[in-house]
Amino acid sequence: MDILGEAMIDYQTGHYTEDIMTYLSIHPQLEVVQDDLPLPYLFRPFNEMPKLEKKALKLCHGTVLDIGCGAGSHSLYLQKKGVSVTALDYSKGAIETCKTRGIVNCVQSDIMNFTGHRFDTLLLLMNGLGIAGTIEKLELLLHHLSSLLQPNAQILVDSSDIIYLFHSDEDGGHWIPAQEAYYGEVQFQMEYKGKQSTPFEWLYLDFNTLQTVANANNFSCELVSEGDHYDYLARITLK
Repeated sequence: MDILGEAMIDYQTGHYTEDIMTYLSIHPQLEVVQDDLPLPYLFRPFNEMPKLEKKALKLCHGTVLDIGCGAGSHSLYLQKKGVSVTALDYSKGAIETCKTRGIVNCVQSDIMNFTGHRFDTLLLLMNGLGIAGTIEKLELLLHHLSSLLQPNAQILVDSSDIIYLFHSDEDGGHWIPAQEAYYGEVQFQMEYKGKQSTPFEWLYLDFNTLQTVANANNFSCELVSEGDHYDYLARITLK
């Protein structure tokens, strides 16, 4: 069910009546975190983007692949700046929206099935690495992304450390229920106009864990900038 795509098409065609609801299941012992995803936010211009996204877009160079492009706001900005950018998303509705907004190069595909092209910058914003779902699958994703890189290319990613969602003690430490999986491996679900997606895996990463996984898979990972609330922008390159 293409909930995200359906919602974006509604907004693009003037049928915006409600936002997407999101449900984040962190751990069986904790309550589900419910939030809304305002559709106008997906269509935001550059001046309304968070500072980490602005920084990432300014660091883009050469040919760019915008992975998980959504409504295409990042691709649209880069295209207007004269950058050769390809917008890629698994959602049919997202790609239809991108085309309607005037983005020239659009591809509907799962990133793991996208091959045969190489880029100077791979862009994964709005917690783009979350598509990996788990630490184990992150290693598979990084291995595949390496096949899409030109020499001296870069991967720009932002993510969040969701440690703040766990109870904290007086010393500033956090209580994380015992579990085998990394605490950033969560279940995500979306709802729009009475329709619910099936739950899917999503991954939030603290920077130290991302750097450790990157180093173990022949990548270098540097912290570019930190946001206002446990979020950060990182640059990953092949060693």
